[in-house]
Amino acid sequence: MPHHRSSTSPTTAPAEGENPFAGALVCVAGLGVSGPPVARALLAQGARVVVVDGRDDETTRAVAAELTEAGAEVLLGDTPLPEGCDLVVTSPGWRPDSPLLLRAAEAGVEVIGDVELAWRIKPADQVWLAITGTNGKTTTVRMLESILRADGRDALAVGNVGTPVIDAVRPDAEGHVYNVLAVELSSFQLHWSESLRPHAATVLNIAADHLDWHGGLDPYARAKGKVFAHGTVRVVNTADEWSVRLAEEDGDPHAPLVGLRLDTPRAGELGVVEDLLVDRAFVAEPHSSAEELATLADVRPAAPHNVANALAAAALARSIGAAADSIRVGLNAFVPEPHRIAHVAKVAGVDYVDDSKATNPHAAAASLNSYESVVWVAGGLLKGADVDDLVAEAAARLRGVVLIGADRARIREALEEHAPDVPVVEVEGPAADAPPEHTVMDVVVAEAAALAREGDTVLLAPAAASMDMFTNYPERGRFFSEAVHRRA
Repeated sequence: MPHHRSSTSPTTAPAEGENPFAGALVCVAGLGVSGPPVARALLAQGARVVVVDGRDDETTRAVAAELTEAGAEVLLGDTPLPEGCDLVVTSPGWRPDSPLLLRAAEAGVEVIGDVELAWRIKPADQVWLAITGTNGKTTTVRMLESILRADGRDALAVGNVGTPVIDAVRPDAEGHVYNVLAVELSSFQLHWSESLRPHAATVLNIAADHLDWHGGLDPYARAKGKVFAHGTVRVVNTADEWSVRLAEEDGDPHAPLVGLRLDTPRAGELGVVEDLLVDRAFVAEPHSSAEELATLADVRPAAPHNVANALAAAALARSIGAAADSIRVGLNAFVPEPHRIAHVAKVAGVDYVDDSKATNPHAAAASLNSYESVVWVAGGLLKGADVDDLVAEAAARLRGVVLIGADRARIREALEEHAPDVPVVEVEGPAADAPPEHTVMDVVVAEAAALAREGDTVLLAPAAASMDMFTNYPERGRFFSEAVHRRA
């Protein structure tokens, strides 16, 4: 392929009104969720686009055909680095040691992700409020969107919540671009971002997750900390050591630092006084005054970790001047996502709760801490995460445990060590003589019901990923809910 390097490199910040992508040769790595919108955005910028993907199946070929028609070159079944490439935009899930990305590094070609690309092409006046962390990102970003809209802002939640970030920085079919984005950011996306500078950002919490991808807890956490790097208002969870540490060590020390806590806030913080969410950061006299934002009844569910999510959303909204009353109205209008501590039914005096979204131990701990007496449904793919601390902390709350999934033996070992008196049942699959509509969850629910007593909660909070037995965590939660309703 002939190559003519553009006069302005897409790896450097352009001058006002300049388009660094015009004529540049950009390789898009991967045809997953982010690949096609990235390719279309680059084509719209006038770049010459080569998309590569190691897959060559029917679904991938159909997507490739659409992009080819739009003007991209697509290579399936292999992942070469195009000769003379100016820039690589990788799908977030591609590991840094992928051969293509290693070849790019050796050739001195910059590698960025979809979020970094979106930042480079967004309108200059578009405001980003960013949310990252191990757990609670989607809930918080949805809460923030609801609050901003209650405040009359032209706002949209983007990221892993429906609209890709790259699409939200470009005009839609009517030519509209949102003024404010509530941006959910993963550790993968932040790993591949360098110049990102949201107006305000929060790291909600850090716990072991994706360690196989990042190579350890410290590089995983540091990827999250990049969200604070460039003069961003730093919103930190004072109860989470990593949240505070990343803001202090990886953030701009001259940028404002706002704390969140579940008790009485100090000056410069948001917190809780009796049943009120209050602000002592974004008020005229933080040392002598506070402003009421909402009540605990406005937060659904009002579990401690979810109150922390609400405070984070409130702080980000307040950082751009949202009115106090908009926090209350927005939280009231917020509808929790499915499979996030969702009450399914009460059967024979026992509550059944679906938190299939709890795909790691940290998320499961938040769920378990919300109930006094629990029959815990757990297991799946642990992704290298340790469960000993989770089990040790939850032991006193456990009435019984039903285990499923590929790594259930690891959870059983932790239970034998830290909760030896708690009865444990392992379930491998649906009963051989079960009706065709029954799934493994019918057996799970039956076993859990046998362990539970009136007043208990049967809690699906697997602490593990779902792909060993289910398509995804929503399917796992749906099968659980359907089994509960069949029993009811």
